[in-house]
Amino acid sequence: MKDRSQATTETVSNLIELFSGLPGIGPKSAQRLAFFLLRAPTEHSRRLAEAIIAVKEKTRLCSCCFNIADTDTCPICSDMQRETSSICVVEQPQDIPALEHTGAFKGLYHVLHGAISPTEGVGTKDLRINELIERLKNGAIDEVILGTNPTVEGETTAMYLSRLITPLGIKVTRLARGLPYGTELEYADDVTLTRAIEGRQKL
Repeated sequence: MKDRSQATTETVSNLIELFSGLPGIGPKSAQRLAFFLLRAPTEHSRRLAEAIIAVKEKTRLCSCCFNIADTDTCPICSDMQRETSSICVVEQPQDIPALEHTGAFKGLYHVLHGAISPTEGVGTKDLRINELIERLKNGAIDEVILGTNPTVEGETTAMYLSRLITPLGIKVTRLARGLPYGTELEYADDVTLTRAIEGRQKL
């Protein structure tokens, strides 16, 4: 069978290959994206390239919650209108837009950047757990909502955090079981996430 890569130029084939490495992008979608950029105005492609470079060069982690930020603190931590007595703990930065889109949570966040997973070599020291505990020691937080994913790793992480936080006298809750087991927050719909936040359970 003829190699498909021989059906187009090396530069286009390279672009298709790079697109194929993106999450959720298969070979056909990668090919459509590549040919879309070929037809698109040069300025559009240039802006896309510049945006990708800017994301890599200008973004950092928020010094407070470890969300993605362009400055020292992310937009949520900088928002004076947020409720500062509650923190929702999530695994990854991409979980925050999903929760924010529901409009059901008005507090702050803390990003762990992963979940406890011995099989993948991820332990407690690999996560932003110590930083979370330090945030809780100032006495300003009344509730910590554990928003880790409803997976084995997420549940393990939630239980570990609960054992650390409960002795501090802070209310610890878990997102309600409206979330199907094994799913990830960023893929859940607004209604499911809203019910999960509103029906959170005390641990």
